[in-house]
Amino acid sequence: MEQKKLSCVSALALNSIFGFEPKFSHNLIDSLGSAEAVFLMSDRERLELFGPYTRYLARINDSALNEAEKEYDRLIAEGYQVLPIYDEDYPEILRDCPDAPMALYVRSSQPASSIFNHGSGIAVVGTRDISAYGREWCRRIVDAVSQAPEKPVIVSGMAIGVDITAHMQALESGLPTIGVLPVGIDDVYPRRHWGAAQRIAESPGSALVTDYPPGSTPSAVNFIRRNRIIAGMSAATILIESKARGGGMITARLASGYGREVFALPGRIDDIRSQGCNQLIREKTAEPVTDLAALPGQLGLGTYSPRRKEDIAAAIRSRFSGSLDEEELERLVDIGTSIRKIRGISFDELCRITDIDYAGISRYAGLLESEGIICIDLLQRCCINTNFQ
Repeated sequence: MEQKKLSCVSALALNSIFGFEPKFSHNLIDSLGSAEAVFLMSDRERLELFGPYTRYLARINDSALNEAEKEYDRLIAEGYQVLPIYDEDYPEILRDCPDAPMALYVRSSQPASSIFNHGSGIAVVGTRDISAYGREWCRRIVDAVSQAPEKPVIVSGMAIGVDITAHMQALESGLPTIGVLPVGIDDVYPRRHWGAAQRIAESPGSALVTDYPPGSTPSAVNFIRRNRIIAGMSAATILIESKARGGGMITARLASGYGREVFALPGRIDDIRSQGCNQLIREKTAEPVTDLAALPGQLGLGTYSPRRKEDIAAAIRSRFSGSLDEEELERLVDIGTSIRKIRGISFDELCRITDIDYAGISRYAGLLESEGIICIDLLQRCCINTNFQ
């Protein structure tokens, strides 16, 4: 096996063995000088180094190296990329963390050299149970940083709620995004985000990454291990919404522990989804996000230059004047302005406010969504997209 490949395969083997305790791998490399040196030792040397009672001794052998080589060959043949920690394309900011993964698996249409170490990573994380308030402000925050002179990379965890909202808004705003998976690189979790994952992998400067070997399935502990990569890859973390206990809180505290900046979107005192954000602000662990114009500067991205946003009524009249009669056009304007006034308004509430039946609301809302003026979630709650006043 050529030296470069041996070095990479050895890192994969160590990652598989010590994945949940990467500091063991770091200590071994510090002691022996390289990852491959661990597997070049004789059985006697390993016994002297580890002692007879370690649970890892039986796993550090030629078989582990052979399995890692098979995995490496298959991944490369299928178009994936593998980055050992000492590779020049490995994210430098992540490498600085004491528990950095020994290796990263990468899925992208572009080489790792054009993805990592180009601009600041900004983690945007939070609850799966996102509110209409959280969804709107997540989009507005990502859109705001996309207008800064220095373009960041949006990093998140591909989960439903805040994560996928941040990823998709990044792409809509022209930013690259990195999705960190809690499963192997040959899978996506949750499966409903397979299409979104494909879009990310094919977008310029974007990628899916994980430190889990192929075939790994999701379990509770996987998400904590995933969260440290999100925090470690990012110069700053923004918590959108979170309960007092949740994955977003874990990521924010990991980021703080790494010495990174942490921001949180304040919320209502009585909203369970804002308890975590408010707690971090109260503890002074996080800076509150209270001014979009100031946020890019706080993140070190330069002065915010907001785009002029379209007036929603004018936008609706402009886009539908040739396809709807005047009466229908005014109904559409009424629906659009109602959605603008009441964030997260449901179809039922729109029926009551506009005196239009459910079928009509469904049709009109579909027209607005098809033009990118509003978005509708699975519960049929409506919000205005970020480009409109």
